[in-house]
Amino acid sequence: MTSSSTPSKAPSGRSSAGQPLRKLTARGRDEAHRVASPLELFFDLCFVVAIAQAGIQLVHALAESHVGEGIMNYAMVFFAIWWAWMNFTWFASAYDNDDVLYRVVTLVQIAGVLVLAAGVSRAFEEHEFLAVWLGYAIMRLAMVAQWLRAARSARGAERTVALRYAGGVLLCQVGWLGLLLLPEGGRPWVFLVMAVAELCVPVYAERQAQTAWHPHHIAERYGLFTIIVLGETIAAATVAVKTGVDENDALTDLLPIATGGLLIVFAAWWIYFAVPIHGHLRSNRQAFLWGYGHYLIFASAAAIGAGLEVAVEEAVGKAHISTLAASAAVTLPTALYLLTLWALHSRHFKVGTAQQTVLPLTALAVICCTFLGEWAVLATGLVSTLAVVTGTTLTARQAARESAAKAATPVS
Repeated sequence: MTSSSTPSKAPSGRSSAGQPLRKLTARGRDEAHRVASPLELFFDLCFVVAIAQAGIQLVHALAESHVGEGIMNYAMVFFAIWWAWMNFTWFASAYDNDDVLYRVVTLVQIAGVLVLAAGVSRAFEEHEFLAVWLGYAIMRLAMVAQWLRAARSARGAERTVALRYAGGVLLCQVGWLGLLLLPEGGRPWVFLVMAVAELCVPVYAERQAQTAWHPHHIAERYGLFTIIVLGETIAAATVAVKTGVDENDALTDLLPIATGGLLIVFAAWWIYFAVPIHGHLRSNRQAFLWGYGHYLIFASAAAIGAGLEVAVEEAVGKAHISTLAASAAVTLPTALYLLTLWALHSRHFKVGTAQQTVLPLTALAVICCTFLGEWAVLATGLVSTLAVVTGTTLTARQAARESAAKAATPVS
């Protein structure tokens, strides 16, 4: 720990223990031992509060058979949460110097997500998006302040990138006013147009120069957020099972759901971390596709927890939906998670047809589990576990073959 009388400065402009710095300069992409900071971990935990609120409202919508409306509202709210989180994550990877001003602006962003979380129920139930818009505006304006600060310290192409980010974020925030001003029927179109516009901002801003994000740090940040989202899924399912047992004494009916749900989450964690993805993130083209695709990974992972709650409510007679619909609430997000994870992660590290087809075939089998009635969730968990066992076995065999081939090669 550095004494307060002699503040030290880490490589690439990072200060120690929140020491004040005037410049927000880019960090190096080749920094060794780059890990997530305590502030970033705190940031993630606060964002999960908003994700939990969106999940709760999705459960209510699905349980009341408002499927289309519930999914649309969930997609819109989750996009706001995810996009604000993602923008901060990539910015922090390039510019985090951990000084006082940086910390304060980050805490403002956290306050914004809490405002957004407070408005989620009104967005779902009354289609009132004022609090959601306000919370999102707080987060985004704080992000603009960070980019303007980075621009002030930068020169040349790096300054242009920062200014483009700041301007693009501001323009998009104005566009989101359509959620408040236009009739309810036009809001899905506002969401679609503005979501595309938001996704285009980084592509435009970094067209000529690339920010100094750190591949290993980015991979770790996404992995940690995946763990937190899966943890929220377990927490939500546990509360649902506990409530069902306490109020209906339905342990026998809920045991297959609890067991299957646990197996699904365990498999989801295992598959995500089966391969080290940071080596794949070598350019913006690869990183943008990978980062954007995590919208589906995070959203489907959180939706699995909501689906497990719906399955529990249907099993104890609280949900106004069929067993088939309750099963689909678990199997469909699970299949989406597996397919997206294969497309973004696993396929880059698999060798041969057998390894490449494990996750796509598992996703297909999971969808088929939808039609198994009260055993659908347990069957999904078992199929997901089988995918882990199969993938691990095939990988081990491939490694053994490569090792044997290497050993048989004569030394020149």
